[in-house]
Amino acid sequence: MAAADPALIVPPNLPEPPDGRTLVLAAGKAATSMALAVERAWPEDRKLFGIALTRYGHAQPLERLRWVEGGHPVPDEAGETAAREMLAAARAVKPMDMMLALLSGGGSALLTLPVEGVTLADMKAVTRDLLKSGAAIQEINTVRKHLSQIQGGRLAAACKAPVRTLIISDVAGDNATHIASGPCSPDPTTYQDAVDILNRFDIKPPTAVLRHLIAGLRGECEETPKPGAAVFEDVQAKVIATSRGSMQAASRLFEEAGIAPVILGDSVTGEAREVAKVMAALVRDVRAHGTPFKPPVALLSGGECTVTVRGTGGRGGRCAEFLLSLCLELAGMEGVHALAADTDGIDGTEDNAGALLAPDSLARARAKSLDARKLLAEHDSYGFFSALGDLVVTGPTRTNVNDYRAILIA
Repeated sequence: MAAADPALIVPPNLPEPPDGRTLVLAAGKAATSMALAVERAWPEDRKLFGIALTRYGHAQPLERLRWVEGGHPVPDEAGETAAREMLAAARAVKPMDMMLALLSGGGSALLTLPVEGVTLADMKAVTRDLLKSGAAIQEINTVRKHLSQIQGGRLAAACKAPVRTLIISDVAGDNATHIASGPCSPDPTTYQDAVDILNRFDIKPPTAVLRHLIAGLRGECEETPKPGAAVFEDVQAKVIATSRGSMQAASRLFEEAGIAPVILGDSVTGEAREVAKVMAALVRDVRAHGTPFKPPVALLSGGECTVTVRGTGGRGGRCAEFLLSLCLELAGMEGVHALAADTDGIDGTEDNAGALLAPDSLARARAKSLDARKLLAEHDSYGFFSALGDLVVTGPTRTNVNDYRAILIA
């Protein structure tokens, strides 16, 4: 987590202050911690003002900047109001000023400012359906961009001053266009892409959303600004923290303990329970044959899996669901421990970052009359690990470099 701590990584990446004022617009789960790092490092004699918008419970007090909390993963009125104020502030700055955007995971839901004719209620409905569908975050954000006044490069396009963006990445590939739905980045996606995604996941959007997307297809609504557009001539972006950086830091810890670390990738995606099956097959080979790695070894991976919720759904996020599926696949295999957690401190919608898996987890569950397969089918991984006392609860970490999974094979 220290490798992604805004207090450490923001100051050395700050741009030179302009002759005029600096407008700071921060959005995401790391918004206030990034803004606080700017406050502490910025010269006292240089004008600094702006807004930091973060998820409820993730804020830190600021002195020179204003902070606001809003809804995530489903947007709310507080986030919409703050996003509207941010867009107005970007439009008001002068060429001699500078806009400093601080973006991190969670910004997509927080920066919800629907286009004219689409209501916040419409956006909530689409967001809920997309979250349940199993769509990848890149796909969800493609739809959001084409329903937004501020995302998909539109925030930068509204600004007459130079734009400098610092980004903490929570998406596979670390592409700036996908982080917080790229308010300051060119958008290569189109209205057709957004419609195709809704069709692919059989999502029936509200009438107003459908009407707007159809108007976009007909060319009656302006597309998001694309790569090479003139509005990005004085816009610069830098990704300052990634999943790989944190996994490399974890690797050093395992090495110090005499355990060989293997990074399997920082962009692992797919259904959480299916990814667990692949990981379990690898673990079985390591334990039985010492291939492709010899124990003791720690298998590390990052990225963002998905959970397609069927029925009413239970409790738990993608990290705990991954672990519950892994638990069933390994069936109490001796000498194998695992941890899966979201680096922002919240796995899904509950209060845990993730959970721990031990060789005796399944046996302890049976002793408590827990039906692991039934709970997995009901997406109630939270209930499973909570009953065992094996949740990982950190509280908000105020950063976010996606999921972290570690499987330790003794």
